[in-house]
Amino acid sequence: MSASRSSLSLTELLTQALHALSAPPAADQGDTFARRFPRIAVAYSGGLDSSVLLHLAAAFARTQGVQLLAFHIHHGLSANADDWQQTCRQTCAALDVQFDTSNITLANRDQSGVEEAARLGRYHALGQLCRQHNVELLLTAHHLDDQAETVLLQMLRGSGVAGMSGMDQANGAAELLGNATLLLARPLLAASRQQLEDYASSGNVAYVEDESNQDTRYARNALRHHVMPALANFFPGFQERFARAAGHAQAAQRLLITLAAQDLAASLDGEYLSVPALRRLDMDRLDNLLRYWIALRGLRMPSAAWLLELRTQLLEAKEDAQLCVTHPDCHIRRYRERVFLTPRHPAFDQDAEPQPFVWQGQASIHFSQFSGTLFFEPATYGFDPAWLRVQSMSVCLRSGGERVKLALNRPGKSLKYHYQSLDIPAWERPYLPIVFAGKQLLYAAGIGMDCQAQATVDNGIIPIAGTCIALRWQADLR
Repeated sequence: MSASRSSLSLTELLTQALHALSAPPAADQGDTFARRFPRIAVAYSGGLDSSVLLHLAAAFARTQGVQLLAFHIHHGLSANADDWQQTCRQTCAALDVQFDTSNITLANRDQSGVEEAARLGRYHALGQLCRQHNVELLLTAHHLDDQAETVLLQMLRGSGVAGMSGMDQANGAAELLGNATLLLARPLLAASRQQLEDYASSGNVAYVEDESNQDTRYARNALRHHVMPALANFFPGFQERFARAAGHAQAAQRLLITLAAQDLAASLDGEYLSVPALRRLDMDRLDNLLRYWIALRGLRMPSAAWLLELRTQLLEAKEDAQLCVTHPDCHIRRYRERVFLTPRHPAFDQDAEPQPFVWQGQASIHFSQFSGTLFFEPATYGFDPAWLRVQSMSVCLRSGGERVKLALNRPGKSLKYHYQSLDIPAWERPYLPIVFAGKQLLYAAGIGMDCQAQATVDNGIIPIAGTCIALRWQADLR
């Protein structure tokens, strides 16, 4: 951190960080931040850090003419949680800040541990509250000491460059928050915990004390109470140097992502990976590409040992082998020199009844019964939207005997013929649904749309882009 940066007050740090999220204002357009983010929210636990952030954000919101909300998550882990919730409500009322809260129950705590389960549950609930209140910017109170703890924790876990990058000052985090439009910002990331403590003391900012913060059975608390004081004793200012190291790791990670994107583009065979193309990469670049490919699909990052197993099987198995490597969230398979990332399908009934639906103009419909989403996309060729809206449609799995006619000048063929012609692996076929309008087949996933029901004008396909609706199926990966 530069001297000029470290000498800024908390108010200046927050203002500078938040204004960096919006474009510079034009001369005649007024305040850009208020136009970009008319409503912002603070993740407010009631502790020291978030209480200071709440006071700073309240002052900023007043000067910018934006509405501030505070969201509190009740984990139910402490006997004092009800009191904290009420205290947060009262503090927000005194500051004239709109308050909302969510009570959650931790999921998978026996598998991931209490810390991780609480983190995941909290962020998911915050994302839901932001969606309910039309908030597109969520502020958290992470600071410089948190960044140093995060970097050290990731190093102790043996993380790679991505893990050692620590926290960004702002990012999307759609998977964590379950909200694709939400921006998560940490405007106090350059401030030390001591600065926050000094601000709270001088400004008489009241806050609650979470007794679990003293429990050193939790890894972060153990670092905070035992390791960080020792580092400060022998290496004063180590937090700034950790943050600087995280910045270097972020720059390196950006380069790795750029390289992975280039390698992925050169390795794609349709929507799959080409094994011959993968063989042309050295091991480091191949691992980098595979991590990037998995991350693009929002899946958990695999361990180094799992990645080694995957790479070995992809490159060394016999050409006719139909291998399958299991990831916690999916299967990765090789078939005819192509690599597929496929869902770990639930054991849904292959004889399930068709699921009826009516299209009302939405971009997509999710069918949990068949573990996937049906997309309705503007296209040059497809179905007449007006016709599609009045059809009684259904989604089902094939029962045998279905035929698809892909073009007017081609005969209709059985699904089995198309699957074989298109090289669709046998494991995918039982999970590829069919869309009907009444008894008329409209679309077969993995194959395409039947031409006989597509929009026509005087028996000719409409040649204007965007006037028709094309169907596309995408399977869930979890």
